[in-house]
Amino acid sequence: MSDDNNTFYIIHSVKQSKNVYKALIAAEYVGVEIKVPVLETPDGPIFESNSIARYVARGSFLFGSSPIEYGQIEQWIDFSAFEFDLNIRGWYISRLGYGNYIKSVEENCISGLKRGLDALNKYLASHTFLVGDGITLADIITTCNMFMAFKLLTPKSFTSEYPHVERYFWTMINQPNFRKIVGEFKQTEAVIPLSSAKKTEAKPKPEPKKEVKKKEAPKPKPKNLLELLPTSKMVLDDWKRLYSNTKSNFREVAIKEGYSLWFCDYKYNDENTVSFVTMNKVGGFLQRMDLARKYAFGKMLIIGNEPPFKVKGLPLFRGPEIPKFVMDECYDMELYEWTNVDLSDEAERERVNQMIEVKPFWMQSASSDLKISFPWRLVHNTKDQAPNKPYKSLDDSGAL
Repeated sequence: MSDDNNTFYIIHSVKQSKNVYKALIAAEYVGVEIKVPVLETPDGPIFESNSIARYVARGSFLFGSSPIEYGQIEQWIDFSAFEFDLNIRGWYISRLGYGNYIKSVEENCISGLKRGLDALNKYLASHTFLVGDGITLADIITTCNMFMAFKLLTPKSFTSEYPHVERYFWTMINQPNFRKIVGEFKQTEAVIPLSSAKKTEAKPKPEPKKEVKKKEAPKPKPKNLLELLPTSKMVLDDWKRLYSNTKSNFREVAIKEGYSLWFCDYKYNDENTVSFVTMNKVGGFLQRMDLARKYAFGKMLIIGNEPPFKVKGLPLFRGPEIPKFVMDECYDMELYEWTNVDLSDEAERERVNQMIEVKPFWMQSASSDLKISFPWRLVHNTKDQAPNKPYKSLDDSGAL
């Protein structure tokens, strides 16, 4: 394209396009040259066909002779874009195979086009051109926007319902500057058939499928670290049953490898002023220690005829130390002083004997302190075995 300053403009587009026709026809009217193969200008590129046509027609009679005519030109450009261009493209694009054919969408496009043609037909009943008494940019763009309808979609049987639109279209398309760009034009005799593209009937949109989270396979429970210890010669459950029946040989367990024996002494015996509260305290501790039943055994003692009552214990644990998970999860543990039994020390071995050997409470001397003992659970639950209730006995453990 060139203007009075001999500046050339290049528009990038296919030549046979109703969109590029807008700019090329406008250029013919204002006497400038555009080379076709976005529009390049000295100040930068411009895209969109209507914007390019406006740029080409700027400052010319194609924009009318007054502000009101300029506003009316813009009005008809917008009208043809929404009522014609949008609906016509929606109609022919799917028939050419560039999109899925959906009958209801096509029917909406045809209905919209008829609405626009009806409005334009009524206006043109008393007007030759859209604005004023001559061709403006509104006529160029509106005619180009109807171009594909007359070429592919609307035969005479369709457009005859809008005689003023027919007259207007043929008047415009046969103008010399139009013919120079468009060439000979012939109206379609029928709506173009559907391409071989598969038809797609309108279907209600399926509700988005809810993601069904696959249930993860239960993760294997991590092995207790105590199970990773070297195998012991003693099976604790077997020994618990033996002790339950004989009430003897307790200290022999600790001699065997893989276990450790402990003294525990309650730190706050001066608080043990009520017998049943003290018994509940010990019972609660044993209940919480149930988590270790597979790896531990022992006795708890409440000693004394009068308050404050002393609470002591003699637990046996798998491994050389008190298991960490017991210390972490049983808060009562910190209420006791814990001392590892040294079985090589004769005095400590004797204390173990005194705490564990059984003597029913009714056989205890009236002059000695009453000692109530609470053995820990004897056997831990297994799949095929009903849980054992805590074995409770009252016995004399001797002088501690």
